[in-house]
Amino acid sequence: MIDPKEHIPHREPFLFVDGVTEFDEKRIVAYRTFKDDEFFFKGHFPEYPIVPGVLLIESMAQCGGVGIGAAGILKDMFFFLATIEKAKFRRQVRPNEKVRFEIENLRVSTRMVRQRGKAFVGDDLAAEAEWLCLVADSPPE
Repeated sequence: MIDPKEHIPHREPFLFVDGVTEFDEKRIVAYRTFKDDEFFFKGHFPEYPIVPGVLLIESMAQCGGVGIGAAGILKDMFFFLATIEKAKFRRQVRPNEKVRFEIENLRVSTRMVRQRGKAFVGDDLAAEAEWLCLVADSPPE
């Protein structure tokens, strides 16, 4: 099992990758279960909690970063979201649902990463988007 903390700098409460099940230079499959005690559920529709759409996109980007690191494509790098495109939300994600993220690497270089991803609950498509991350070998000062 891949430990996400070995490949991206994110930590709780802002680490949204539980594990990665597949990774290579083209594709990454990862998952996250959003538990009912997550910090954002207290204020995001508290009477009907759902995972915020922006956190689903952040989760996809984090999964993409973990997969790129695990595959050895880019190691010990920092990824910063620069653009989000074609984002669509198809199904709400509720507390304690396991989300499977399927990420495709569209273009990877030492300066940028372009990926496309989908988030599924079971076989139901919950969200999809494309994004571009800028790459740096260390955080900006």
